[in-house]
Amino acid sequence: MKLVLTADVDKLGAPGDIVEVKGGYGRNFLLPHGMAIVATPGAERQVESIKRAQEAREVRDSDHANELKQKLESLTDVKVAVKTSDTGKLFGSVTAGHVASAVRTAGGPTLDKRSIQMPKEHVKSTGAFSVVVDLGHDTTATVAVEVVPA
Repeated sequence: MKLVLTADVDKLGAPGDIVEVKGGYGRNFLLPHGMAIVATPGAERQVESIKRAQEAREVRDSDHANELKQKLESLTDVKVAVKTSDTGKLFGSVTAGHVASAVRTAGGPTLDKRSIQMPKEHVKSTGAFSVVVDLGHDTTATVAVEVVPA
């Protein structure tokens, strides 16, 4: 069965790769979990857009990583607006996806949420927190994130 991967699958490939797998594995695991789509001519054209999006998030070399680090650490108004109770406690918690979109909104680069390392304890209250972003090439950046009530 010929499939186009839409997510990173261990020991199989990265998003946008066209792979040949056994029928049962494709029908019973990859397709229902949204990790792949059937390889049709239209889907193969979609591979190009997946790879372009992947390249936009990718750090090319150590100079590019250092440049991104400077941009991230110079951001001052990274705010995540969330629903809170009267006491300032959050309904839920702040995730790496929230931080990635807040960095983008604040004028920073597009980040992959998997590269964001949240604090050990879950962020469940308003206030300022430090978040570490792994940029690859042995480069990390620390971003100050402020959680504010919506």
